[in-house]
Amino acid sequence: MSRIDVLEYEEMTPAQQALHDEILSGPRNRIGGPMNGWFRSPELGSLYQKVGAFCRYHTTLEPKLSELAIIIVARHWDQPVEWRAHQPLAIEAGLDPKIAAAIENHEVPLFSDDREKAVYSVVHEVLETKKLSQATYDKALAIFGEKTLFELTGIAGYYLSIALQMNCFAVDIPEDAEPRLKGT
Repeated sequence: MSRIDVLEYEEMTPAQQALHDEILSGPRNRIGGPMNGWFRSPELGSLYQKVGAFCRYHTTLEPKLSELAIIIVARHWDQPVEWRAHQPLAIEAGLDPKIAAAIENHEVPLFSDDREKAVYSVVHEVLETKKLSQATYDKALAIFGEKTLFELTGIAGYYLSIALQMNCFAVDIPEDAEPRLKGT
């Protein structure tokens, strides 16, 4: 059970309502996942909303690659809400379901796409070691260039922060959510 109650719009302060309206006017067009926590600090929540919208919709990474980064972070942090939200999006964007299943099972996926492998290598290595080796950096830089590599680390950092917050505040999949099969 979540440690944060869901606020009804009528219960919100004007600043919370402004954040609510800001979120709904953006590309997400819904309130869910970490967003209920953001209402506890509308100023910070507004910044998260902007960074999240950029990371999700406006980086130079194609959706398949950004969603891959997101599910790597979600699984590393055992964050069920982020996994449930982004694993299907990754597959819909073209990620092989076998790759998602390997990540879900904490296995190293087999990649045929060098760009997918580079995303996995960067995000996984940083999460595991808190650093990026020169060899992994050089390979990723050659594949993506500096701007895209920087944006990849931004995506990982943003979703790491979201996973940490949701885990600390026990945000979980709503009890009335439709069940999903493992690996789908």
